[in-house]
Amino acid sequence: MPSDLIVSVSGIRGIVGQGLTNQRVLAFAAAFGTYVAGGPVVVSRDGRPSGLMLRHVVLAGLLETGCTVHTIGIAPTPTCGLAVRRLGAAGAIQITASHNPAEWNGLKLFDKSGAVLTAAEGLQVKHLFNEASFRKVPWNLLGRPGFGFPQGRLRRGQVIQTSSFCPQALDWHKDRILELVDVQRIRRRGFSIFVDANGGAGGHLSMQVLNGLGCPFVLQGGNEDGNFEHPPEPLAENLQDILPHIPRTGAAVGFVLDPDADRLALIDETGRYIGEELTLALAVTFRLNQEKGPVVINMSTSRTVEDIARRVGVPCYRSAVGEANVAEKMREVNAVIGGEGNGGVIDPRVGHVRDPFIGMGLILNLLADTGKPLSALVAELPAYAIVKDKATIAPERLPQVFTNLEKRWPKAKANRLDGLRLDWEDGWVHVRPSNTEPIVRIIAEAHTKEDARRLCQEVGKVVSGEWRIPNKLPM
Repeated sequence: MPSDLIVSVSGIRGIVGQGLTNQRVLAFAAAFGTYVAGGPVVVSRDGRPSGLMLRHVVLAGLLETGCTVHTIGIAPTPTCGLAVRRLGAAGAIQITASHNPAEWNGLKLFDKSGAVLTAAEGLQVKHLFNEASFRKVPWNLLGRPGFGFPQGRLRRGQVIQTSSFCPQALDWHKDRILELVDVQRIRRRGFSIFVDANGGAGGHLSMQVLNGLGCPFVLQGGNEDGNFEHPPEPLAENLQDILPHIPRTGAAVGFVLDPDADRLALIDETGRYIGEELTLALAVTFRLNQEKGPVVINMSTSRTVEDIARRVGVPCYRSAVGEANVAEKMREVNAVIGGEGNGGVIDPRVGHVRDPFIGMGLILNLLADTGKPLSALVAELPAYAIVKDKATIAPERLPQVFTNLEKRWPKAKANRLDGLRLDWEDGWVHVRPSNTEPIVRIIAEAHTKEDARRLCQEVGKVVSGEWRIPNKLPM
């Protein structure tokens, strides 16, 4: 497979017109249509300018395999997942490159439950794509009768197209959020909110949810046109021009979305970047106040969530990194909430997809219940610092590197579920191979940034071969 196209179990991604060509998108859509055996499929996209072109290509690939297609226009990724269940579809394709720059795009795949494909399911689609083994139907069977939108039955091969965004799908999502929080309590507080949608797919739904909660708001980048006003990943270094807007507008909180609106970063009322790791921690805090139950996070998520779960006496499980892995573990243990430290809150009552909108609702409900500003709530959380690094390494060296890391820290608790994670009482480090590059990602957490950075550096020495196994190891 060409190196300029990223092909993984969750979909494909690349630069439009280079790695991501119409021919490859057509083939991948046909592979997915084959995987769902020509069943009904939901199609949506984020606001990138290339999305309109790619939508037509995706439709062609799906119709060729006999799929009925429900297109819902520009919609957040979690809205796409919810629409799968509401329409009884066999799956969905979201056209998005997530937080990649505007010249990128891709396809993200969902199963019939509205969750991202599991690794095993994604491998089946990947195999069909690599082998160019696609389902073909005769001209008079293109498409097939399916579920109506929003009701009734479709004509054979019919494509349902709304406007640039889908009011019905957004309403379904908004209504579900409002059912799960104390709307009246939030309304009484009348929080002012600043939202940075940055030209992504989350502007309209943010407006609907906040209007429903009675929160006046300022929305920046609400045009869902993919014209990003700053680099699209909601990291501190990309938001320096956004931070002053929160105190300037008198907002109680700043919500920042990524392009396909499945991640949520926070800014407090003083204009301080809180980030994405604590989005999940605050949502978990409120959710466990509502209902006690298991929590699931991935191997690279902050220990803050574990501490919160321990305080209220519920188990916290860890899965391999990846939304699909978290969702699969959540179903296994019947978790009440879960997610990833990239601002990805997963509430199974809405769907097994990272969802910033239920994250907004839960955090605003927590602010309303406690009467405390966001800065005070964050100050009450267990304090940790995360440092992320990477190192180049040939894949065949990884087993020995992992063995050497365990020998370097023999007293650490080792976990090889996803690469290698080493845990101590005062910190941890996770070393895992990238799915797309010949590198390992090194994530360390400790009580101070200096300790976390030092841990990353020590791991880097082992990875590079600079650290040698001593003749006598400590007991």
